[in-house]
Amino acid sequence: MSNDSTKKMVTVALGVCLVCSILVSTAAVSLNGRQEKNKERDKIKNILIAGELMEEGIDVKAIFDNRVKSAIINLQNGEFLPESDYNARLNPKTYNLKVMADDPQYSMTIPAEKDIARIQKMPKYMAIYMVNVNDQVEKYILPIYGKGLWSTLYGFLALGSDLRTIEGITFYEHGETPGLGGEVDNPRWKEIWKGKQAFRDNGEVAITVIKGQVDPDDPDARYEVDGLSGSTLTTRGLDAMVRFWLGDDGYGPFIRQQRIQEEGINEQG
Repeated sequence: MSNDSTKKMVTVALGVCLVCSILVSTAAVSLNGRQEKNKERDKIKNILIAGELMEEGIDVKAIFDNRVKSAIINLQNGEFLPESDYNARLNPKTYNLKVMADDPQYSMTIPAEKDIARIQKMPKYMAIYMVNVNDQVEKYILPIYGKGLWSTLYGFLALGSDLRTIEGITFYEHGETPGLGGEVDNPRWKEIWKGKQAFRDNGEVAITVIKGQVDPDDPDARYEVDGLSGSTLTTRGLDAMVRFWLGDDGYGPFIRQQRIQEEGINEQG
């Protein structure tokens, strides 16, 4: 083969590669907006599932806008962030948990001895969601995340208006093994959580994901959830994750603040 032919072949190959790379890049850019919209819709869908608002055929955005109120809270003191302090990132409509957890300005490192969820860093502020009925909060939907066996699981935990009773749980992102740790997506397993008590009467976090099945005759059964069969490490991760986020280093300050306010309202009433 002549040098000219070789050069032509190389030139054509490079040209084809260049064209293909341009087409792939163009497709990626054009689809990015659609992908982001799908992610946002999926997040909204999971918020509705956790809050038991999801039904077949509904307009998820319309239900979310009509029934769910979102807000930003300061995890360290448990107080709502005034809307006057909102900015591009500290805003429920634009809040991105992963971005905030990686931003040095808005995140904090968790001491190793407290990092039972194995997430290393967490946001200082969190977007939370509240299901309202007749202008009263019926459920609080709290984002949670933590390490399983193979991945970090991201989801939502819903508490009733008493901030003690678990009303729902769902996960919208994880990489656990299908049929094992991936059973976090099983509706039957998620149904088990409903009605469980997250705290003891003294306020101590009590909910536990156990190894095996809960004995209904056990006095602590109302605080216990069946573990995932054949997935001990994912079960341990779920247990640690939920306990972390309901504890003092997670939503504990916020939960105490809301209980105090609720008790004050009831006393005035």
